[in-house]
Amino acid sequence: MNAKLLGFFSGFPTRHFTDSIAEVLKEALEVRDSLVFISCQPDNYTQNDEDSHGMHRMFAERNMPFVKHYVIDHRTKGSEAVRLVREASCIFLMGGNATLQFQLMREKGILDEVRRSSAVILGVSAGAMNMGGPTVDIYETPTPYEGLGFANITIKAHYPLEDEWLQALKQVSMGLPVCLMTDESAIFVKEERITKIGEVYRLEKGEIRPLTREQLERMRK
Repeated sequence: MNAKLLGFFSGFPTRHFTDSIAEVLKEALEVRDSLVFISCQPDNYTQNDEDSHGMHRMFAERNMPFVKHYVIDHRTKGSEAVRLVREASCIFLMGGNATLQFQLMREKGILDEVRRSSAVILGVSAGAMNMGGPTVDIYETPTPYEGLGFANITIKAHYPLEDEWLQALKQVSMGLPVCLMTDESAIFVKEERITKIGEVYRLEKGEIRPLTREQLERMRK
C-alpha cells in the first residue's frame, strides 16, 4: 500500500478521539499541512462545513491541528479535487451515504488519486465502508460494489444495529463475511501491521462472533 496509515472507524458519538486512537494518529501525523475531507452528502454544504470544522477540532484538541482543512463536495471542481488529494497530508472520508460518496469520488476523478495517495487515509462510518472492498450499503441496496479496496474487508459501522438492518445484513453475510464495528473502535493498517482497538465482530453465514486475530490478518491486502 502507498498510504502512510489506514484508519477505519465506526463513529465517535462523544465527538472526541479515544486516548488509544489518538496515540496511533499522533505517531502517523507528524506532518499536518493539509486535511482533506471527502463528503458523503455532496449537496449539503452547510452540514459539510460544520462537520469538517467539528472533526478538525477533534484533531486540534489532541494537539494535532492542521495548517489548512478543506471539503470536497459538489462545490469542488474536478481539477481542484485532484490537486487537494495530491497535496493532502491526511485524507478523511466522512460519514453519511456511502453510495453518494463513492459516486462523488468517481465524478471528481479522484478514485485512483486516493488509491495512490501516500497520505494518512482515514474513514468513519460510510467512509470506512468505502475504504474496504467489496462494499455494501444496505440502506441503498444489498448488492456489493467495488470500494477503494485498501483492505480485504467489508465493514458495517455502528454495531449493534436495529433488527431490520441486522436481518438484511445477515442475508448479505451468507455470501460475503461482514466486519461489524462498534463505535469508538478502530482498525489500523500500517505497512505490514494490522491492529484493532475496541470491539469488532465478524458476521458470517448469519452468525456473529468476535473477530479473531487470524481473521484480522486476512484483511490485509
